Amino acid sequence: MAFQKCSGKRIRFSLENDRMNTETAVLVQQSAISRAVSSRLIHFQVNALFSNSRHSHQQQKGLIHMRINRYSSLSALIAMGMLIATAGYSHAQSAAPAIEAKAPAGVYKLDETHAALLWSVKHNKISNYTVRFNKLEATLKLDPAKIEDSSIEASIDATSVVTGYPADYKATHASSPYQTWDEEISRDPKMLNSNAHPKITFKSTKVTSTGPTTADVTGDLTFLGVTKPVTLKATFNGEIDSHPFAGVPAVGFAAEGSFNRTEFGQPAGFVGPDVTIRFDGEFIQDTSAK
Repeated sequence: MAFQKCSGKRIRFSLENDRMNTETAVLVQQSAISRAVSSRLIHFQVNALFSNSRHSHQQQKGLIHMRINRYSSLSALIAMGMLIATAGYSHAQSAAPAIEAKAPAGVYKLDETHAALLWSVKHNKISNYTVRFNKLEATLKLDPAKIEDSSIEASIDATSVVTGYPADYKATHASSPYQTWDEEISRDPKMLNSNAHPKITFKSTKVTSTGPTTADVTGDLTFLGVTKPVTLKATFNGEIDSHPFAGVPAVGFAAEGSFNRTEFGQPAGFVGPDVTIRFDGEFIQDTSAK
């Protein structure tokens, strides 16, 4: 394109590559690249100047002055090309890598002698009162190549409460119908109510990889006869080719999550509503499972 006379001065502006100009305009319209380019690389200042010349053919004719600050047009186009190349890989970069486990796919059973399940609640608003379940079972179906196809089911014995209460319980709770603090937490209808609900279960419904050693595990938690979804943050702790006693592959996982116990029908009481769960354990391959 060319501009002829304006107020007695000749100004010419030519673009040798119309295709490059068109592609640039399209790219600028793309929101993400447009913001980056317009804010960091190119500053366009457009002034519409209308001539008051005596010549009628020059009246109301616009003159566009384009000024590129700090960067030449070539370097700006190169920079935009780099942005395009980066954007092209954005989807691949945003996908979280799968858990890097080499253990064979299959069924793994929890080694109960090397497992811990702790839960804690806020007490008096100043501490986290922590309790352990001593009896639990879990079955892991592991697919390291496609971790989202993995699943886990766990069953917890609600009577297996261990608090480590150090005092003489009956001396300080003479009116309690229970012999120990562990028993009260387990059996009291306002607490775990294990007489009516002896098992607490978790069954995964979705596994999402979040990194080379982490995943989100969402599942149905059944507690006090009520089932609600809960998401646990799982961490792959490692693996061994041959368990020293079982002679088969074994893997280790940890998990942590929380839920509001009042949503399962438990009364508010004198502790906080949020229960935090922390699990750590080893799983041994069950070669008999199919």
